[in-house]
Amino acid sequence: MSGSCEIAKEAQTEEARMKAYQDHSNWKILLGVLVLLVVACGANNEAQVLPADTIFIGEHIIPMDGSQVEAVAIRGERIVATGTTAAVRAYQGAQTKMVDLGEKALLPGFIDAHGHLAIQARILDFANLSSPPVGQITSIIDLQARLRAFISEQEIPSGQWVIGYGYDESLLAEQRHPNRNDLDAVSDQHPILLIHVSAHLAAVNSLALAHHKIGADTPDPSGGHIRRFKGSQEPNGVLEETAAQSVIFGQLLANSDGFAEQTRRTLELYASYGITTVQDGAAAMRDVDVYRQIAAHTPLPIDLVAYPFVGLLSEEQRANFLATAYQNGFRLGGVKFVLDGSIQGKTGFLREPYTQPPPGKGADFQTSPTMSPAQYQDWLKPLIARKVPVLVHANGDAAIDMMMDGFEIALSEAPNPDHRAVIIHAQMMHKDQLDRAKALGLVPSFFSAHPYFWGDWHRQILGEDRAKNISPIRWAIDRNIPFTIHNDAPIVPPDMMFLVWVTVNRQTRSGYVLGPQQRTTAYEALYAITMGSAYQYFEETEKGSITVGKQADLVILANNPLTAAPDTLKDIQIIETISRGKTVFLAE
Repeated sequence: MSGSCEIAKEAQTEEARMKAYQDHSNWKILLGVLVLLVVACGANNEAQVLPADTIFIGEHIIPMDGSQVEAVAIRGERIVATGTTAAVRAYQGAQTKMVDLGEKALLPGFIDAHGHLAIQARILDFANLSSPPVGQITSIIDLQARLRAFISEQEIPSGQWVIGYGYDESLLAEQRHPNRNDLDAVSDQHPILLIHVSAHLAAVNSLALAHHKIGADTPDPSGGHIRRFKGSQEPNGVLEETAAQSVIFGQLLANSDGFAEQTRRTLELYASYGITTVQDGAAAMRDVDVYRQIAAHTPLPIDLVAYPFVGLLSEEQRANFLATAYQNGFRLGGVKFVLDGSIQGKTGFLREPYTQPPPGKGADFQTSPTMSPAQYQDWLKPLIARKVPVLVHANGDAAIDMMMDGFEIALSEAPNPDHRAVIIHAQMMHKDQLDRAKALGLVPSFFSAHPYFWGDWHRQILGEDRAKNISPIRWAIDRNIPFTIHNDAPIVPPDMMFLVWVTVNRQTRSGYVLGPQQRTTAYEALYAITMGSAYQYFEETEKGSITVGKQADLVILANNPLTAAPDTLKDIQIIETISRGKTVFLAE
């Protein structure tokens, strides 16, 4: 009995202890609730004291962070509230602008994962030699007529350069590049430079060749090629890669008058497409200086991130290069490498030969890289060791191999698990390369506008089997690899909804669906130009979604792209673009 009593007493004691513990816990819970109420009241008081500048209310808000919201409030440059309409109305003040979106959709501002702002800026004042749908040129005869008219309209005096941009031999009736004779027929009084739509080739006349001292005895530069007339060493006026770039950059940088104003106009152009962060990939430091000067006086309307071209940096600049923080909307993001050319220009470096080689080339033509593997590694390794973000242009599968070989070596010597180096274009990536890219922590940025603009051409020059898997986005998604998509403007216009349309549909100019197995959903394509691109830039905590605390970069579309028919995505109008809380574009 005594033992039973002891057990009973212990049980009573334990019961008392548990009751005391529960009472104490209940008080802790009650205290926690009171604290939360105080915090909530404080938040409400703050909201009343500091009302939002603008509140957006609608059924088609797409935050891109996985949440579902009915309303968004912004104050200054920041998003301060998202949630139900009732909750967000707590931020409404006497001066708050209330926006009823109706059927319009609100999304995070679009982020340009790769492009060339400086070139886009300068071509504003060049002759437009693009083929439809961007321009009107369908033959060399059209091209010559446009150049003659341009010289007359601009009243260009003899001896002054005439520059045109955007010709594409794959879309010309003659199916060839204009040569020096074609351009001499336009004018023998003006040096003429035509920049290919890829910006990896150029066509020039005799005066331009003479100006740059390019003749029969001029050897091909490293990483480039001077095309010659058949059976002769005489240049025919068509220049590839480094041979073209020396002429292109020479003229672009020699004509910097008005570049600041061209930059302003171009930033406004990007904003009209819903873009709130734009890139100048392969920038010249001279242009970087102009961007800094502009930003020193007044904030840029949208954010601009520049990646200087490594080949234009001095040894000292490479040794001391560092990425920078934003100053009035501008920052240095890292450094850009270029390892090959373009697939459509047949200068992309391939594992296997082109099925249709360029004139004068044999059936084994695969082209070659624009820089040697040794030089690439010598320049890359110190940058990786100092954690400088790097973009590497690699279109062809052989160039992608070279890109990853360099990173494997660099990272083995200086490990960095979060370098986020970007494979720019990544056109010809194979499954094995995607697996390797994931293991190395690389981010492919796919030039996914290609299927429309050059899909039919790729079928001719690569064959169906290779062409159908250009921009293999579905393979990347299946592997859970972070990726982005881009227009590479001005190679194609910076039209983000057109980019989404191509990525979702993969329809070529002729209407053929190229590689339907690589198509994405609208949400996946939109994610790539919002959160995906923010991640690429190391800005995922600041941009890419409509999330409290992030920068108020927003775009309003005429209707919801997630419920629109896939074939209508390209027709969705940009209504308004908001950068850092301010409207920078408003449709008329």
